[in-house]
This record gives sequence, structure tokens and C-alpha cells, in this order.
Amino acid sequence: LLKAITLIDLTTLSGDDTPGKVKRLCHKAKNPVRKDLLETLGVADLNITTGAVCVYHNMIKTAVSTLEGTGIPVAAVSTGFPAGQSPLPIKLQEIDASVSDGALEIDIVISREKVLTGDWHAIYSEVKAYREACGEAHIKAILATGELATLTNVAKASWVCMMAGADFIKTSTGKEPVNATLPVSLVMVRAIRDYYDLTGYKVGYKPAGGISKAKDAIDYLILMKEELGNEWLTPELFRFGASSLLGDIERQ
Repeated sequence: LLKAITLIDLTTLSGDDTPGKVKRLCHKAKNPVRKDLLETLGVADLNITTGAVCVYHNMIKTAVSTLEGTGIPVAAVSTGFPAGQSPLPIKLQEIDASVSDGALEIDIVISREKVLTGDWHAIYSEVKAYREACGEAHIKAILATGELATLTNVAKASWVCMMAGADFIKTSTGKEPVNATLPVSLVMVRAIRDYYDLTGYKVGYKPAGGISKAKDAIDYLILMKEELGNEWLTPELFRFGASSLLGDIERQ
């Protein structure tokens, strides 16, 4: 469970987000578990933090300034999140603005209609353009798997995003009717494994949406360990997108 905490992208993506709310979230990211609990467990010296803080663009500067000096990166959702229905030039401008404001990770959404119509070249070109716009920032490609209709589409979209340069592939925005599930995750992590076998390049994985219980987190940790091995159980290659998971882990 302590490992799971270090893999959380602590997230707030609500219309009522305020600077105060984001600052509180950042302080929780820096000190995710009560000090007395850590001391009782004998791990107070591990300096446990969450993997990142994930916010909308308008809150990036607040998050960056609050987390200054901690090494905790700020992730920003972009490209017309969550629906992805904005024109491409505006999506690219969004990425530019977020990187300029200090976001080190950009969570982009792919155009689901291009998946549903089988326009894989367009998906590749789109994600490649996002990759270039991100520069040094990491890019996490959100597939919105609950809207892709079939596991075959999930697999193909995973491959196309990885081929276009995604550093991570991510299940969901958290706003779809169905978000992260273990069957979808199995398809995506096996695509990551096969891609690594072919290319030697490690792509990260981020399940997001609906993961709110400690026991669910353990299920995903087991999946990653069994399918990809211990080397993927690091913040560089695995993240949970979650807003309430941390609270349940702390209770456990």
C-alpha cells in the first residue's frame, strides 16, 4: 500500500477547483500519510510522496509554486479534455501553454471518433503532433477505453499511441460511464509488453477513474508485476489516476 501511494497521480479535475483546493491537494501529495502512522510502521524516513499532482491548465502555476523543491511533478490534462472535440491547432496551443506554465507531464486525449471509424493514420499523426508539442514534458495518451466499443480497438489504439511516441498509455479521463477495468488493463499492458519485446522501449501505464479502494490498487499492482515485472512498479512507468484512493489507503 505504501508503494501504491508513490504511484498515485493525485488528481482534482472539477469545475469548482480553486487555488486553495489545489494547494491543499499539493500539501497532501507532499505528506500523504499521517506522521504518527508512518512512525508506527517504521517508515518515517522513506519520505513517501505521491507520484504527481494532476490539474487543469488554470491551476498549473498554483500547483508548481506549492510543490517547488519537492521533486513532485505537475501533470496537466490537455487537448480538449475530456471529450477531445476541439480543433487541432487549439489542442496544440493548450499543450504549449501548459508546458510554458511548468507542467512536466501532459495527459492528452485522443479523438475517439477516429478510432471508431478506423482512421488509424489520423490518430498516429495527431499523437505525433502532441508528442512534438510536449517537448521535454512526458506525454500520457488517454484512450477513453469506455468509449472505444471493443477490446480490439483498445489494443490497436494502444499500439498506435505508443508508435507515435506516447510515454504512457492511460485508460480513461475518469469522466466516461466506464473507466479503468482489469480486462481493459490486461489488453493494454500486454500491448506494452509486446511493444517492449519488439522495440526495447518501455512505455508506462496509467489506469484512471473508479479506482478508489486499497484492494483495487493491490489488484493493479499484481497485474503489473505478473505481466511486466518489478521494473514497471515505479512512478516512471506506472501511475494511478485517482482522487479518493489515497484516503482509503491511509485508512487501511
